[in-house]
Amino acid sequence: MFYVYIFAGIIGFFIILKQIMLFKLKKMKGKAAPRLTGKPQKAIENQKSALFYFYSPSCGACRSMTPVISQLANQNDNVFKVDITEDYDLARKFGVMATPTTILIKDKIIKDVIIGPQSTQKLKKMIE
Repeated sequence: MFYVYIFAGIIGFFIILKQIMLFKLKKMKGKAAPRLTGKPQKAIENQKSALFYFYSPSCGACRSMTPVISQLANQNDNVFKVDITEDYDLARKFGVMATPTTILIKDKIIKDVIIGPQSTQKLKKMIE
């Protein structure tokens, strides 16, 4: 019986951690986009919206979503695919703590933060 309590405690701990992470990311909505460099900053300044997709090559959920984002990035200059293992600083500026995370910026303000895989239709709707 003791093991059941330990197991339940561990599961509860991870559920609480996930809720804290979600709360922190959702709290970013409505705040100004962080100051970036290069092409992402130009897109934020010159266009009405920009979509940032943060992923990790080892993430299972990211593997299904990354090809869709790659296709959207090829069609739109305002879609950015960010591998957090290669560009950790950019992920840190946005406060990304989980993958996949999609952040929509409109008029230099963080409009939406979505954690987890998304449908192609939802992603296309976000960048319109």
